[in-house]
Amino acid sequence: MLEDIRENFLNYEVLVDVHGLLLKGLLTTLQLAAMVVPLGLIVGLGLAVAHLVAGPRVRLGLAMWIDFFRAFPPLVLLIYVYYGVPMAGADISTWASIALAFTLNTSAYFGEIFRAGIESVPRSQWDAARALGMRWRHTFALVVLPQGVRAVLPDLVSNIVTVSQLTALAAVIAVPELLRAALVTQGTTYNATPLIAAALMYLVLLWPLIRVLNHLEQRRRPTSNIPDRR
Repeated sequence: MLEDIRENFLNYEVLVDVHGLLLKGLLTTLQLAAMVVPLGLIVGLGLAVAHLVAGPRVRLGLAMWIDFFRAFPPLVLLIYVYYGVPMAGADISTWASIALAFTLNTSAYFGEIFRAGIESVPRSQWDAARALGMRWRHTFALVVLPQGVRAVLPDLVSNIVTVSQLTALAAVIAVPELLRAALVTQGTTYNATPLIAAALMYLVLLWPLIRVLNHLEQRRRPTSNIPDRR
C-alpha cells in the first residue's frame, strides 16, 4: 500500500521529468501575484479615500460598487472579462484581463479594510494635526493613514495571502501558472505527483506570509487574564 502511495503521489521519477514546467508555472504565479496585489492595494486605497471625501450620493455609489464586486464570484468575473470584453469590441490581452478582473474583486476587499482602518483613527488625531498647521492631505498621509494601516495590518496581510491563492484561477483561461502546469503534467503522466508538488510549492510560497500574519495577530491580541496554574 505504501508503495502504491509513493508510486502515484510521491513519484520521484515523474517529478524529475516535470520539474521544469512546474518551476515555470511557479514563476508565472509569482508574476501574477506581483501584478495583482499592488493593483488591488492601490485601487482599494483610492476607494477608501474617495469614500472619505465624497458626498453622500457618491458614498452610496461606492458602497454599491464594493458590495457588488465582493459578492461577485472572482472566477465568473474573470471569465466574463476574458471572453466578454473582446466581444464588446475591445482588444484586451490575457494578462490585462486577469489584471482587470482580479483588481475589481480584490480592490473591493482592500478598500473596505483601508476604510475600517482610517475610520478607527480618533478624530483628535485630525484635530491635533490641523492645529499644528498641517494641510488636510498632509494630515491624512503622514498622521492618519499610517495609524489606520497599522490598525488593520493583519487583515491586509491575510487578504494578500488570499489574493495570492486567487491567482490559481488563471488556470481556467489557460495561463501557464503553477496550477495549470500541474494539471497539464498530471494529465500527461497520469500521476498525481505534479499536483502534490504544486501544493507544496504553494505552501512554501505562502508560509512566510502566514507566519507574519500570526505574529501580527499575536501582537494585537490582548494579554490573557487567565492565571498560571503552577
